[in-house]
Amino acid sequence: MIHVENLTKHYKDICAVDQINFDIHKGEILGLLGPNGAGKTTTLRMLTGFLRPTAGNIRVKDFTIEENPLEIKKLLGYLPESAPLYHDMIVYDYLDFVANIREIDRNEKLKRIKYLADLCGLNDVMHQPIGELSKGFKQRVGLAHAMMSDPEILVLDEPTSGLDPNQIIEIREIIKRIGKEKTVILSTHILSEVEAACDRVVIIKQGKIIADGSMETLKQSVNRKNRINILLLNSDYESVKKELGSIAGVEEVQMETNNEGVLQASVICRSSADLRGDIYRKIKETEWILIELYQETQTLENIFRELTTEN
Repeated sequence: MIHVENLTKHYKDICAVDQINFDIHKGEILGLLGPNGAGKTTTLRMLTGFLRPTAGNIRVKDFTIEENPLEIKKLLGYLPESAPLYHDMIVYDYLDFVANIREIDRNEKLKRIKYLADLCGLNDVMHQPIGELSKGFKQRVGLAHAMMSDPEILVLDEPTSGLDPNQIIEIREIIKRIGKEKTVILSTHILSEVEAACDRVVIIKQGKIIADGSMETLKQSVNRKNRINILLLNSDYESVKKELGSIAGVEEVQMETNNEGVLQASVICRSSADLRGDIYRKIKETEWILIELYQETQTLENIFRELTTEN
């Protein structure tokens, strides 16, 4: 549905986006990740026609951003990080105003406003001034604005920035409902949002794409060794290192002791094989007291840090 080819953006001597290529398929929820200054917002602004690319091409369906910018904008709904709202207007009047600008048929307008009020959870605040709403409700109003013309593609730049945990969960659920019908491009710093809502992740660093795929694909692409963490009492550094290091498949045993005298060990395995049973049996042969044993799971946070942190 969306094809991006060699997309580049320069600000004088600074290259914000450097020849990136990717496709977004119809009905996909794509998470766009990257450190601050990586080029995420610049990429979204070029996709929406807000910024003109220095080089490269963007194609949405049969339209190109150079030749058909208005046609592409009609297919898009865009919610920037700070929703551009008129704070003196009440919510209903604002949505009615947006519907008029979008030239929505008079007979369909009320039906559309009611649908968006239900979808975005705005029924209780429809007659309140926008300026008196919490940030979470302001984001919902901005989302209803972006959805007013029933766009095929929804672009969201940091939609949960500055929200409390309850508001984040509520916005996430709205995005997941929208994603059942729309193509959604989501930029965020909240990695749990991407894991919970997105079908695919694109990670950008210094203007270049360094990873692109589903969560499962990214987990397999990062060469991270299997790690099993344990907490022990009545043990000592040398004996734990010797005994656990003798288990077949263990590459290294890393340890530290906390203030309560509890010894914390991380067992690094050579492969993805689950050695928890072998470690437990080895501990049973000793006088050590096992407090905790768990295998670290590969998370998006781990992947993000390994891919974006300078070595």
